Amino acid sequence: MLVVSHLTKKFGKKVIAVDDLSFNIDVGEVCILLGPNGAGKSTTIKSIAGLLQFEGGITIDGLASESMEAKRIFSYVPETPALYELLTIDEHIDFVARAYGISNYEDYKEELLERFDLTLKRKKVGRELSKGMQQKVSLCCAAITNPRFIMFDEPMIGLDPKAIKELKKLFVELKSRGCAMLISTHIIDSVEGYWDKVLIMNNSKLVREISKEELISQNIELEALYFHSTKAGE
Repeated sequence: MLVVSHLTKKFGKKVIAVDDLSFNIDVGEVCILLGPNGAGKSTTIKSIAGLLQFEGGITIDGLASESMEAKRIFSYVPETPALYELLTIDEHIDFVARAYGISNYEDYKEELLERFDLTLKRKKVGRELSKGMQQKVSLCCAAITNPRFIMFDEPMIGLDPKAIKELKKLFVELKSRGCAMLISTHIIDSVEGYWDKVLIMNNSKLVREISKEELISQNIELEALYFHSTKAGE
């Protein structure tokens, strides 16, 4: 589904934010991207999303990531929600659904609004919403398109416990539909039980890639592997 080949992103001549990164995510696979601050996680996510120019190659279902065909089949939840100030919650979801050419989405929209406690707030405009509410709207907008590939950049920041529970349920539902996922997070224990493969970045490079089966067979805990790979515990 997603193939990243020799991704390199430089800022200016000296700063290398991502250095020769290669990995792939298969259909229905949940891949977790871990790393300390400044490791290159968000730059990787933004490059895949087409928000940054980069060297190397990125394809989604065999399509160039920057193509319109690829953009129609993936969704992106950024770390910082970017809503329209004067659109209501209702209008945000409707706008995204129509932009993607999604039809007969109204029942699913009502379900998402209810699950994320937005039903009674649906007429509020973007500038009236708290950070947590904005994040919930971003999640609804990403899910409404029924994506085949979706990226989350620190999706649990700002969410209340109920919303985190619903987001975890959403992970399971998307996976069951065959949706591939890339989830960047600092909160390691928040993704336990949901991932198939983990990528650990440090100092702009991929320092470890391991599947859940390999981790279990080696009798290693994910947190211990993370600290060992990044020396973050020192």
